[in-house]
Amino acid sequence: MASLLKASSFNPPLQLPKANHVSFPVKFDHAFGRIDRCPGSSFSVKAQQTAVEGNVIEKEPVRVNEENDYGVVSVHHVGILCENLERSLDFYQNVLGLKINEARPHDKLPYRGAWLWVGSEMIHLMELPNPDPLTGRPEHGGRDRHTCIAIRDVSKLKIILDEAGIPYTLSKSGRPAIFTRDPDTNALEFTQVDA
Repeated sequence: MASLLKASSFNPPLQLPKANHVSFPVKFDHAFGRIDRCPGSSFSVKAQQTAVEGNVIEKEPVRVNEENDYGVVSVHHVGILCENLERSLDFYQNVLGLKINEARPHDKLPYRGAWLWVGSEMIHLMELPNPDPLTGRPEHGGRDRHTCIAIRDVSKLKIILDEAGIPYTLSKSGRPAIFTRDPDTNALEFTQVDA
């Protein structure tokens, strides 16, 4: 079981087993994005290195606020608004090749929609009025709200988009990524990752 150490109990050299938690009284200054010590509030530092000398942990700590640790696991789904469900399904299924998750409820919601698999997560298409303007959006989707999908081969997607006549831009940073828009101008990023 991990032991908790007070900041004053650091004595060089101190050996901590992996994944110990060290509690410090702190205050987070939201205006400046910094953490200051103060009485009455605390967070834990999960040590990633076993050796501690003085008040220095040799590797960067992973900060965990135990009071607010509610167990984030991953992104479950992203909601995307569409004007016409059939038109959007044509794009997401027939151009991008995404499959519908039939297990998700379609008839229990007060609007039409569909759930599409993206790896182990999903896109939830919702046929609802879109509050965002359809014109005047940045040409490059990386400068707009966007959903990013990790893929294995950007060059293959580029061919698919070219054949479908769908415009896109490449990443401005030079990394392997493509930005495009769906029929409702929702920005989509496809970034190449090693799988």
